[in-house]
Amino acid sequence: MAKVLLKSVFRPVYPTPAALVTSVAEDGTPNIIVLGECFNISISKPVVVGLAIVPSRYSYKLIQESGEFAVNFPTADLVEVVDRVGCVTGRKVGDKFAYVGLTPFPATKIKAPLIVECPVNLECKLIDIIPAGDHDLFRGEVVAQHVDEKCLDAEGNIAITSLNPLCYILGQYWSTGKHLGYHGFTRGK
Repeated sequence: MAKVLLKSVFRPVYPTPAALVTSVAEDGTPNIIVLGECFNISISKPVVVGLAIVPSRYSYKLIQESGEFAVNFPTADLVEVVDRVGCVTGRKVGDKFAYVGLTPFPATKIKAPLIVECPVNLECKLIDIIPAGDHDLFRGEVVAQHVDEKCLDAEGNIAITSLNPLCYILGQYWSTGKHLGYHGFTRGK
C-alpha cells in the first residue's frame, strides 16, 4: 500500500462535533459561535473541555471577559441552522438566537444561555486561555450538564441513538453511522 505525504495539514483530527458555543456580552446580548474545535481534556475530577478559538473572533473576547461559556451539541437535523450561525458574526447581527431562530434558555450556574434545540448542553467556567498557534486553547470546567429527557433511557443514562450528533470533518458536516461496539468489547476474545 502506498502512502502520499501531503504538502500541508488541515484539520488532521476528525470527526469533531459541530458545537454551538454560547456566551454573553456585557450588555446581556447572547452570542453563538460554531466550533469544530471542541474536545474532552479531562473526563472526571474535574470534567474539563477544550475549545480552540481564533483570537480575532467576537466570541473570544466575550468568553475571555465573562469567564464562562456553554457548549451546546446540535443534532444533524439542525445542519442548516448551524451553518447559518457560522456564516455571520455577532458583531454585525447582534443577537444570533433571533437571527437564526434558536431558542435560548437560562443556565443554572452561568449567565450564558443554553440552546433549547440542542439535546445536550454543558455549562462551563473558564479555567484559562493558552496560546496555541493560530487558535488559542480555552479550558473550561464543566459545572453543569443538561440533557433532554427524551434522550435518556429507563436507567437515566444518555441513549446514544437519540442524539443524532452533527460532526465536522475536513470542512464538511456529517452525521454519524452505525454502532460498532462498546469500549472493551474485545476483552477475552
